[in-house]
Amino acid sequence: MGVAIWGALAGVLVVAGVVTWFALRGGRQLGTPSQRTTYETLHTASQTAPALRGGLTRASAQIAVPYLRRLLGGGVVLADRSGVLAVCDIDTDHCALLESSLVAAVTSGRSQTLTTRQLACGDSLCVLQGGVVVPLRVDGQVVGALGTVATVTSSALARLASEVARFVSTQLELAELERERGRADQAELRFLRAQIAPHFVYNALSAIESFIRTDPERARELLVGFADFTRYSFRSHGQFVTMAEELRLVDTYLDLERARFGDRLSVSVRVAPEVLSVMLPSLVIQPLVENAVRHGIEPSERPGRLSIAITDEGGEAAVRIEDDGVGADPVRLLRVLSGTDSSDAVGLHNVDERLRAVFGEEYGVRIRSGVGSGTTVTLRIPKRHPVVARS
Repeated sequence: MGVAIWGALAGVLVVAGVVTWFALRGGRQLGTPSQRTTYETLHTASQTAPALRGGLTRASAQIAVPYLRRLLGGGVVLADRSGVLAVCDIDTDHCALLESSLVAAVTSGRSQTLTTRQLACGDSLCVLQGGVVVPLRVDGQVVGALGTVATVTSSALARLASEVARFVSTQLELAELERERGRADQAELRFLRAQIAPHFVYNALSAIESFIRTDPERARELLVGFADFTRYSFRSHGQFVTMAEELRLVDTYLDLERARFGDRLSVSVRVAPEVLSVMLPSLVIQPLVENAVRHGIEPSERPGRLSIAITDEGGEAAVRIEDDGVGADPVRLLRVLSGTDSSDAVGLHNVDERLRAVFGEEYGVRIRSGVGSGTTVTLRIPKRHPVVARS
């Protein structure tokens, strides 16, 4: 579905551009009837699209049907597999007469042509002569149907209804693509949380336990910090946070780790105030810091230093996380980033994929390391980005 969907999206953008061009010229100044008709059609389509991009629901159908009625020139009904969602300019009697054809279109996946006899409502003054019901498809699966009735029946009505149904189906496919991407992002985030949780919970609780008898107040502080950390990590609302929020999580994590390592771990943090409001996907910096502690400093027999520096680079925030731990084989790190290494350094691959998916391929994680020479991880976060702005 991917190539076709992105092709359709490009087509929608072209339509929107043409509509904007006509609008800038001024609809009233369009000279010929053909130009006016083109403008009105494109403008109506552009007004219909936003509602349909919410998916096929009762609310979106009710918003869309008046515009679809203008495109088709006759009464319109939208239905999903469960029944009628919205109707425009079709009375109750004729809507009831359409129901069997709507069900047939949804179940068979074939268009249904309605004759004057099928639309006979018993009213001698009824002017409806025919209609068409066309199935709506998303990724090849029938999800609903579009029906229209008219005072004049012709093959042109069937062709027009088919084209409008294709337009509706394209918008519904784009809506489904956006939902799939959202579900994938949520699944990746849940997976990352699951990877972080087991070993961290054990280590944190062990550190807290060690202070219960010797320093109860410190144990209480650590327990509060642990609760804050888990609450942040498992909250379900939104996937984007400010840099300040992410750094609070990092600070809480490091406080728990310092309680465990004692003098074996020293940390320095430098953050430019200008980047504190920058938005980024949640759980991006913390997993990289945890990776430095867990795979760099912890295996070393000597005390370790961890440095976190976040600087303002004009249109971007530059993040640098450096440790003087045991380091890693660069070839293995490449496998980790590509997802072909099954080691427990899964956070690197996950963060890299999420950054590239949100901001673009140029915004992945960069790593410099060598066995015995520590590790430096760098990444960049754009200060303003359309995906973040919509979230």
